[in-house]
Amino acid sequence: MPTLTSTTPPPEGCIDTQVIGHVLLIGINRPAKRNGWTPPMFRQLAEAYTRLDDDPGLRVGVLHALGDHFTAGLDLPAVSAYMQRGEKAIPEGLVEPHDYGLPGYRRRTKPMVVAVKGICFTVGIELMLGADIVVAADNCRFSQMEVQRGIMATGGATLRMAERAGTGNALLHLLTADEFGSSEAYRLNFVQKVVPAGQELEEALQIAERIAAQAPLAVVATRLNVLKAIEQGQAAAVAEFIPVQQRLAHSEDAAEGVRAFVERRPARFSGR
Repeated sequence: MPTLTSTTPPPEGCIDTQVIGHVLLIGINRPAKRNGWTPPMFRQLAEAYTRLDDDPGLRVGVLHALGDHFTAGLDLPAVSAYMQRGEKAIPEGLVEPHDYGLPGYRRRTKPMVVAVKGICFTVGIELMLGADIVVAADNCRFSQMEVQRGIMATGGATLRMAERAGTGNALLHLLTADEFGSSEAYRLNFVQKVVPAGQELEEALQIAERIAAQAPLAVVATRLNVLKAIEQGQAAAVAEFIPVQQRLAHSEDAAEGVRAFVERRPARFSGR
């Protein structure tokens, strides 16, 4: 695995970024507070997701955390005023990391892989469910505990837990605020792989690099078609098959894919 770089975070925490090939590594950096989320961290995370989508040299994002834990959740004293005012800490016009179509915000188009470890509470679960592929360390502790604090999960858990695991399984964890481990998260399809603690980021990077080696336009189109089927139904997704395939078939990457097939070599995609 490449050497990772990180900054010394300010008290309110920060989001670190590092480019590894075509992958944007996005690090949650407030380990002294178990990566509890503050408004500046949310803004910086949205800026990192926006950078991923806007930079043609970047093809995949990997979200991870510094320290022993992914996140203990919201820093409630820091964010409660935003909740009371009904405001978002993220400026409009950026890519919203939870990716559920909030008005005023862009939706991510490029893939996001997440590596979680240790404590992964509330917003941590919602960020990983709002991504695409999740690798969990076998020491994870998950909890969607908003009901313990007199609030509701509004980062996508009420949508995606039921979508992945069924209504009963979703409500079991949403309404009891119980704590569950990596094996339960895997059973419920909240995570796609469970690996020994300490290997989660390396595995996530390997997955991201395999995705980045594919044709970028086709990767984006495939991801968006899956989401369209989930959110708008099968007919809406099927209606895009022919026009999207026609557009992709005229790309330079499609021509390169044919050449690589004929020449029996790995394709070298440009994203055009």
